[in-house]
Amino acid sequence: MLEQLVTQENIDAVKEIVGRGERFVVLSHKNPDGDAVGSSLALCGYLRSLGKECVVLLPNMFPDFLSWLPGTGDVVFYESDKQRAAELLHAADALFCLDFNVLSRIGEVGEAVSAIDVPKVLIDHHPQPSQEFSVTISHTVACSTCELVFRVIEGLSDSDSISQEIAECIYTGMMTDTGAFAYASTRKDIYLIIAELLGKGIDKDLIYRRVFYTSSMTRMRLWGYVLYEKLKIYNKYNAALITLSHKELMRFYAQKGDTEGLVNQPLQIKGMRFSCFLREEIPGKINVSLRSVDDFPCNAVAAEFFNGGGHKNASGGELYCSMDEAVERFRQALRKFKSDLLS
Repeated sequence: MLEQLVTQENIDAVKEIVGRGERFVVLSHKNPDGDAVGSSLALCGYLRSLGKECVVLLPNMFPDFLSWLPGTGDVVFYESDKQRAAELLHAADALFCLDFNVLSRIGEVGEAVSAIDVPKVLIDHHPQPSQEFSVTISHTVACSTCELVFRVIEGLSDSDSISQEIAECIYTGMMTDTGAFAYASTRKDIYLIIAELLGKGIDKDLIYRRVFYTSSMTRMRLWGYVLYEKLKIYNKYNAALITLSHKELMRFYAQKGDTEGLVNQPLQIKGMRFSCFLREEIPGKINVSLRSVDDFPCNAVAAEFFNGGGHKNASGGELYCSMDEAVERFRQALRKFKSDLLS
């Protein structure tokens, strides 16, 4: 028996929205990860099983290692098909906003969404959700948005409504957002949900291989270069830094998803508590990924130094500056949070 996390009031509100509408759009954030894609496809699949029209709309493309997920062939990308995206948004009876807490997280799509007067349902596990949604299902204790989607579907119908395809999407999001259940996954409910998903016939080992064992030769060479040449250890702060310039990414023909997980690697070093990855995917724009262990609040670092936010142990942000300036921001953060890093 799962502990109640999503309130009956929220379930009833979503049920009314779904019952009233026929056409729905499911949205998630820019640079979508496994949880964003998995939760969106799972909810969309469920709504379609009810006979509703539904489509997943993402700001841009997801990494190739997620392309096997059921339903990815029907996803619409705002970046490459703005006209179709606008048509879908304006035809929708309601919007489901998954795995982000404010509309700014979905870039230009957020501006279009905010101008549309239809119910907007937020399902998310990031802190401090904004107040611009009709229904807010936001729980930071959840390991992933996929966990919350499972709970919402169970509340609307029951777990019998979850097909094998939906279960594969939910499991993928839960697995990727916890580093294959290596962190943010100590609650017993997570494993009760996994047991339910296994009962749907999913092959968890195959899912793991599809996500984590699909490297190209260029990705392997990029990782080798990073770990040998670009990883810098700040021992007196128990911290590590990785930097990759646009030129370096082009040198290794890096594709979307090729750097996924790199920021976690330094935390395997004994004593490391904080890892920062600065990558210049577009000249002059630095994407920031932060990871930490124990109680070190990398979301506080993201908010104060990198125009970002997120979870305590997994956060991100962005800067519009040179790489040298970004590295200096990182050093300033180390000095500011030195006592926390060494505690």
